[in-house]
Amino acid sequence: MNHTSSRPEARSIPFSLAGLSLLCMALLTGCQWLSKPQPASSVPPVASPTAVPAAPKLEWPAGVVERPRARWVPAAWGELPGWGLDRVTEVLPALRRSCVRPAEGWLMLCAQLRTQTLKDDIATRRWLEDSLRVYRVESLTGDAQGLLTGYYEPLMTASRQPTETRRVPLWAPPADLASRRPYWTRQELESLPAAQAAVKGREIAYLDDPLDALVLQIQGSGRLRLQEPDGSERMVRIAYADHNGHPYRSVGRWLIEQGELKASEASWPGIKEWTRRNPTRLQEMMWQNPRMVFFREEPLPDPSVGPKGAQGVPLSPGRSVAVDPKACPTAA
Repeated sequence: MNHTSSRPEARSIPFSLAGLSLLCMALLTGCQWLSKPQPASSVPPVASPTAVPAAPKLEWPAGVVERPRARWVPAAWGELPGWGLDRVTEVLPALRRSCVRPAEGWLMLCAQLRTQTLKDDIATRRWLEDSLRVYRVESLTGDAQGLLTGYYEPLMTASRQPTETRRVPLWAPPADLASRRPYWTRQELESLPAAQAAVKGREIAYLDDPLDALVLQIQGSGRLRLQEPDGSERMVRIAYADHNGHPYRSVGRWLIEQGELKASEASWPGIKEWTRRNPTRLQEMMWQNPRMVFFREEPLPDPSVGPKGAQGVPLSPGRSVAVDPKACPTAA
C-alpha cells in the first residue's frame, strides 16, 4: 500500500487462484476455513521445527465447497505457490486485526491465536498448517485463473474552502440520500440545480483535479494534506461513507471503446495525459461513470495504520487483498 503517491497507476495482475486461499486465510475474511493438520512432508524442511502446542482438531466440509461465484477444491499446502518461502510471521498482525471482528468460522482459531507464542516462521508455519486448510478457488466452470488488483491509499493536497484553483468538492453523504435510491447521478450532481442544492454544505474539502477526486472515489479512501481557513495544514483521512446507488463504469474502458486510447495506455498517467490533450472532453469522460462516492473525515493519529476494509478493521500492507464476497464471504 502506498501512502504517499498522488500519481496512481491502476494495475491488474493475473494470478493463479490457488494462491488466493492463503490470502483469504491471512485476512480472516470469513471464508469458513476449518482446521485439520496437514502432513509435515508438504512443507520443505528449513530447520529443526520449533515445538508448538497442538491445536484442537476441528471438522470441515468434505469435498468441494460451492459458493455463488466460485467453488473451493481441497488442496495441499505444498500446492500453495511460495508457501515454503513466505515470511509467515508477518501474517500474524493481519490475523490479530481481523480477530477483532471474527466471522463465525474463525472464533476458535482467534481464541487459539490469543494464547499462542509463535516466535519464528517455522513455528508460525506449522501452527497455520495445523489450524487451517487450503482450498484452490476456481470459477464455477473450473477456471483456476483470476485477477488480482492492487490497493493503495493516495495522498492529495486539498483545502477546506474553495480557491481559485481548487474547485472540485469531496462530499459527505447528503441528508436525503437514504430516501432517494438511486440518487442523483454524477452528471446530475454536477449540472442540475436541484441536485446541487442537495449536496450544498456537505463539502469536506476541495481538490484541484477532477481525476484526483475520481481516484479517491475508486480507492474508497485517501489522505488529505488539508489547508484550513487560517492557513494551517494538517493530515486527515477521508474514508468511504456511501455512494449514490449507480453502477461504477470505468473511464479508462470508455476511452478504449471510443478508440481514444489503447489498452496499454489506459493507466492513470495515460488518462491524465489524454485529458491534457482534450480538456473540452474532460466532463464528457467523467460523466461516463454515473457513480458518486461520498466520504467521511477521520483523524489520523497514527500514520502507520492503514484504512479500514470491508471487515471494519485496518488493512495490512502487503497482506490485505480484495475478494468477491460471493466467492469468499467477508461477513461475520
